[in-house]
Amino acid sequence: MNAAGLIVIASFISPYREDRQAAREIIGADNFREIHVSTSLSACEQRDVKGLYRKAREGLIAEFTGISSPYEAPLSPDLSLDTAVLSIDQAVAQMLELIKDRLVV
Repeated sequence: MNAAGLIVIASFISPYREDRQAAREIIGADNFREIHVSTSLSACEQRDVKGLYRKAREGLIAEFTGISSPYEAPLSPDLSLDTAVLSIDQAVAQMLELIKDRLVV
């Protein structure tokens, strides 16, 4: 998809900087944009309809990012979106602004 010139937006739980750097190297720095989507731990727990945070706190899920496993925030992402203060529409608008030079109309 990259070689075909397509824009691909992929969302991953990628808690380690080293893994995100590897993705940047695979995609190529000219085409890779790191967007840090974040919110507070309490907001994550409030939104957790599957009860995964509760299970992680009870020790039923090992290596759960943010609870029993670390998260290394990006040092200099191309864009940061805090979903506690941005609506979905605002976040999408900021993402589109970031990639607008790549869009063909």
